[in-house]
Amino acid sequence: MVSPAQLPFEQPQPLQVPPQLRVLQSQGAVHRIRTAVGHDAWLVTDYAHVRELLGDDRLGRSHPDPQNAARTGESALFGGPLGDFVTERADHALMRALLQPHFSPKHMRALRPRIDTLTAQLLDQLATSETPADLHAAVAVPLPILVICELLGVPYDDRDQFRAWTEAAANINDRGISEQGLGNLFGYGMRLVETKRQEPGDDVISRLCATDGVSTEEAAMLSMALLFAGHETTVVQIGMGALLLLANPDQWNTLRDDPSLIPNAVEEILRAPGKGGGGIPRYARTDMEIDGVSISAGDLVLLDNGAANHDPAVFTEPDRVDITRQASAHLTFGHGLRYCIGAPLARMELQAVFSQLIPRFPTMSLAVPVGDLTVRKDVLTGGLTALPVTWDR
Repeated sequence: MVSPAQLPFEQPQPLQVPPQLRVLQSQGAVHRIRTAVGHDAWLVTDYAHVRELLGDDRLGRSHPDPQNAARTGESALFGGPLGDFVTERADHALMRALLQPHFSPKHMRALRPRIDTLTAQLLDQLATSETPADLHAAVAVPLPILVICELLGVPYDDRDQFRAWTEAAANINDRGISEQGLGNLFGYGMRLVETKRQEPGDDVISRLCATDGVSTEEAAMLSMALLFAGHETTVVQIGMGALLLLANPDQWNTLRDDPSLIPNAVEEILRAPGKGGGGIPRYARTDMEIDGVSISAGDLVLLDNGAANHDPAVFTEPDRVDITRQASAHLTFGHGLRYCIGAPLARMELQAVFSQLIPRFPTMSLAVPVGDLTVRKDVLTGGLTALPVTWDR
């Protein structure tokens, strides 16, 4: 009997799909695996099934026996079940109803000029830096924090503190650190909400506070969830997107010569990094079958959207970076009722960065080989630790 594959899979370099994942994909769609903490789970790796299951209400984030449920890691935030098994669907629908209006096309359009201005200011600062400079620290980290602070009404001066808490909450190796970070973040949210109730502004937290039926605790929880999700993942996407283009200079040069390709390139940037061997956790709410494999109620099922984004049945030559590819069908933001609310915001930030970075620094290149770059393995979102770059002055 073959032993289950063990997560995490080894990834030789940040842009490459783990070789072990490629082997699994060649063998079928559903695989018995063990998570990083040694728990049994199922890994779904093909596009068709991942997309279908993301919208399947037989899978959820809650579990009837959460204390004994399989876990992906030690993060208190995403390492195990979330929510109440009985009320999960209603709770999720209410959460989306409360948050969706704040990410409406109207609100996003109004934010676009400010994102462009913030990006330009960061690039101005980068232009005065000595080379090699760290593009991760100079742009990828501060821009999403600046944007989410303005959107939510969070003081930017608090960024070092709340970023430390979000990173602690996302820790996948130490449950105590994660729980403490989550507690600190929630306490911070409670203080912010109390302040906004006294002195409201034109921001999401103030509007949540003014919504009938939303308690202080609910407003704090929703606000801190947005604070976490609204910057951590975009930090990673900007850094990996820049690396993807810099490691493929022909693509960088194509964008330099034809800026109209930026929106299309952003979709390829979201699709192409070699993520995989994990994905979106769900728990089976009933016995079910996936591609002929029997799944029992309560089983942990990982919907590997990174692997799905590299399924050759959907994306021709998936390991090749091609900014002219029609890649908008990627599953990076999920699919269906749980599709990421913040997707439009992330797209705007990525478009702002690359529409300005490339013409401003047309000769930018990596200052170190791709293989020398390191990815964080202690937090849920991963991402580069640094991205050293240089350019002709």
